[in-house]
Amino acid sequence: MDQIVIRTATPADAPHIARLWEKLVEYHWQLDDRMPHTSASGGDIYVQRLTNRSDDPNTHVLVAEENERIIGYVLGAVVDLMPDMFLPETCGFLADIYVEADYRGRGIGRALVTGLADWFRAKGLRYYEWYVASRNDTGRLFWAEMGGQQVMTRMRAEL
Repeated sequence: MDQIVIRTATPADAPHIARLWEKLVEYHWQLDDRMPHTSASGGDIYVQRLTNRSDDPNTHVLVAEENERIIGYVLGAVVDLMPDMFLPETCGFLADIYVEADYRGRGIGRALVTGLADWFRAKGLRYYEWYVASRNDTGRLFWAEMGGQQVMTRMRAEL
């Protein structure tokens, strides 16, 4: 079995990451069709946004690679999630993570999250947050195993 390498993404990785992002969106949509679905140009827009942030010191992308093929990624940023009527509180935000289905259960997601958490820690942050789909039982179990604690539940009412 070949070795999986976790490394910082480069601008050349953006199209490969966008392909994984499209799979992430499809995965969530298959779990729950109330989740947003990608537009026809969604992957291209994602490539552009990754490329635009490639030099941003508050954005970090790691990829998991095997034999020069990107099989997973995680995207994180330093943010202030509080509206301005609250005291500002900078934290990490894990925006996206995806690992190809054939590679799940091998610790790759854990390695990606650990690498991003190390980057957040080096930035002097005390914590990071993320969203997980309510119907993503596997994801919710993964995040609980990673030390995640539910802070608030986002809800929706159909009109």
